[in-house]
Amino acid sequence: MIAPHEIPATGPGAAFAARMQAMLPVIETERLRLRAPRIEDFPAYAQIAEGPSGKFLIDNPSRDGAWFDFTQIVATWILRGHGLWTVELLTGGDLLGFVLLGFEPGDHEPELGYLFRASAEGHGYASEAAIAARRHAYKTLGMRTLVSAIDPDNSRSIRLAERLGATRDDAAEAAHGHEVLIYRHPAPEDA
Repeated sequence: MIAPHEIPATGPGAAFAARMQAMLPVIETERLRLRAPRIEDFPAYAQIAEGPSGKFLIDNPSRDGAWFDFTQIVATWILRGHGLWTVELLTGGDLLGFVLLGFEPGDHEPELGYLFRASAEGHGYASEAAIAARRHAYKTLGMRTLVSAIDPDNSRSIRLAERLGATRDDAAEAAHGHEVLIYRHPAPEDA
């Protein structure tokens, strides 16, 4: 059953939300579209958060925990000029997952994150979306540094970070109390 706060707005509220979403950058790659998140995307986010990957994503892997995480990352657009994109296929618009440029409590610098539905794994979508988001961070936003903070048990995310050319940063891990692995992405001129 859908909770009342998950129901999309109607009337003027819906129109206002649509205008704000239209202001966010849309990035298209060969196969994907990275677009503004919509409230209708939340069930997919919750599905990921409540699934096996949820333990790597949020402290409270529940629907309520997913809602608070989703809304916090979406709010980053207003506060920092970057945030969560919904990733969908260019053909058909199937929602595959999410990629983000975040800066959450506990982060020491901007983070590149990615979370995809199990059905989207193994097709290179996460890599394609992450490369597009990283390019946006460096070329459009002028970021000079970008990391991915990864749970040591999240082998899929570790492999993806390494495929993206990111390498472990021992000093950054020490600054985080060695609780997470910090993968530093190549500098803008090398990415």
